Amino acid sequence: MPKPSPSYFKRLGALVAIDDAASRPTRPILESYSGAEMATIPVGTAEDLELAVSRARAAQGAWGDRPVAERAKVLNTFAELVHINADSLMDIAQAETGKARIYAQEEVLDVAMTARFYAQNGPKMLADRKVPGMLPGATDVRVTYQPKGVVGVISPWNYPLTLAVSDAVAALLAGNGVVIKPDSNTPYCALALAELLYQAGLPRELYAVVPGAGSVVGQAIVATTDYVMFTGSSATGATLASQAGARLIGFSAELGGKNPMIITRNADIDKAVAGAARACYSNSGQLCISIERIYVDRAISDEFTAKFAQHVKDMTLAATYDFSADMGSLVSAQQVEAIDAHVTDAIAKGAKVLAGGRRRADLGPFFYEPTVLADVTDQMECFGDETFGPLVSLYPVDSTDEAIKLANDTDYGLNASIFAGSDAEAQKIADQINAGTVNINEGYAAAWGSTAAPMGGMGISGMGRRHGEEGLLKYCESKTIATQRFIGLDGIRGIPQSVYLKVTPALIKSLKFLPGR
Repeated sequence: MPKPSPSYFKRLGALVAIDDAASRPTRPILESYSGAEMATIPVGTAEDLELAVSRARAAQGAWGDRPVAERAKVLNTFAELVHINADSLMDIAQAETGKARIYAQEEVLDVAMTARFYAQNGPKMLADRKVPGMLPGATDVRVTYQPKGVVGVISPWNYPLTLAVSDAVAALLAGNGVVIKPDSNTPYCALALAELLYQAGLPRELYAVVPGAGSVVGQAIVATTDYVMFTGSSATGATLASQAGARLIGFSAELGGKNPMIITRNADIDKAVAGAARACYSNSGQLCISIERIYVDRAISDEFTAKFAQHVKDMTLAATYDFSADMGSLVSAQQVEAIDAHVTDAIAKGAKVLAGGRRRADLGPFFYEPTVLADVTDQMECFGDETFGPLVSLYPVDSTDEAIKLANDTDYGLNASIFAGSDAEAQKIADQINAGTVNINEGYAAAWGSTAAPMGGMGISGMGRRHGEEGLLKYCESKTIATQRFIGLDGIRGIPQSVYLKVTPALIKSLKFLPGR
């Protein structure tokens, strides 16, 4: 399967929300497998972003006034178009990121699944609902939801399809306009999805893609939109949260993780080996929810370690647009340097390499072997800092209690994984783990793919949630409309106020006997 053609890039490039794009300075977009230039992309400015927000705001009113069922129909059509165009979407995701095709497919399926979930379930979540009023029979209360306005999305390079649109579809269904700044390495993934959204019937102004530098376009998003959704590092997330807070606008973020896996002495070792490999090296380890720490009971640690190291050594690395590779390349030279720096530091301080640990320039400029380390100590950078690459450290432990304590000994709290002798044992452990998602018998996909459930981080791993009802209603302003009848707070006609004030406390107290009060 070939990489995307020049005509494909030209067609998508015409969709950027930049006027006179042909006259603008451009940035080269590299194929990660080869490091060769595939295309260029116009570099947007703060003024371009502000204009896109203005246009989105002008179009949002009519979109928000449309029945939610009509908005859902657009998303359903979009989901079908994603399935129809799966091959070209996988091609562009591989070309821009270097990921293996199996993980590009994972992205495509996730995009379609998320859009379909909100299209089918979102209208009920957004429906007006009645709640108990202050005084039964005399107070009618209705809760309604209205869109925030224009949502700004700042998306990363590691999952440039999923993270460009999984948050956007919820915001769109809620009646908002969306303006997105994709990562500078992966703008064409966002544009490929924009094309399908437009084909599905979404007005073009409501999903505007403005490529450009984060320090310019990203800052303009925080300064001009009504809500900001960010996926990226904890440090950047903290800065953006502060800026959003200064404007008193909503902010949600999925940030970094140093995610643990616990393997108990009764676990199926072969199952744990296969699960750990997927959990650690999906998308070449460039995944916020990937596993970077494995705590394995000492009673089985030797067997697990030997089998896991051999499994990793046997993985197939390749620059290919088919399904023959277990792992692809990293996204850029910067990522290669970051991973190698962690490995080099660990080795210099006494860590042992059980598998990998080398650049693979023979395969392509950004390839790095999946790596397993032992004897990692707290003096090493990879011990507590997020690596965000194909590197995992193994730690034998003497008990499950020790594993839980070490798993929780971090400022992060995004994802965790458990392999145990029984689901009941694993559930008991999961209840004690401080993480937004915990997977049993899996590394990350079970929780992430359950789109009806909220997904997000504790600690410095984020704020707010995507997916589920929380991932939709965060893009809304809730409004309470209360109608008071018969009895006013100032009394009841015909009853002296002195009498009314005396009986009111008893009346309020008696409400405790009613259901739900």
